[in-house]
Amino acid sequence: MKKEELKIVGLSYSHTHSGSYVLVLGQLDGKLKLPIIIKSHEAQIIALKVEGMKSPKPLLHDIVHNLTEIMSMDLQQVLISNIVEGVFHCKLIFSSFNEDFSIECSIGDAIALSLVYSCPIMCNREVLSISGILMNNDGDVTEEQEEENKKDRDYRSVLSLDNLQKMLDKALDNEEYEIASQLRDRIKELKDKE
Repeated sequence: MKKEELKIVGLSYSHTHSGSYVLVLGQLDGKLKLPIIIKSHEAQIIALKVEGMKSPKPLLHDIVHNLTEIMSMDLQQVLISNIVEGVFHCKLIFSSFNEDFSIECSIGDAIALSLVYSCPIMCNREVLSISGILMNNDGDVTEEQEEENKKDRDYRSVLSLDNLQKMLDKALDNEEYEIASQLRDRIKELKDKE
């Protein structure tokens, strides 16, 4: 899997998702940005860490850091590994005594932990090619960027044909015929492209 390092370039209140925030990650050497909707408490922790402010009491992320330090473990990187149905999947890659292991984590918590540990945020290039867009650091997209985003996009399916078929079978079992017809059409479209 080819990966690319990202950095935090913006954090703002989401006007479309009430009570949520848009965290914008950007390429180190590129124009693509990855907008991510995160929860309010995750945004608060990220904002505290970005601004270098300390909480009067240790936050859960600080406690995790202290525990892993005691156990001689270190967070090597945060990896945005996949996106399925609009949900980013993240892994925390730890090392301990010459052994690496990973733990699944929500993307908001993963980014907060990357700031606590000062480790890189890595992204699977396929995820970036599917979900990365041109946008301003505050999460707004100009008309010019919108037009550019529609060009030369890699809109490959983020689900395998097997997974789509399983979803189709489940939709049929549950008598969700509208969803089943959309899945059937998507499967046909992907098979025609092969």
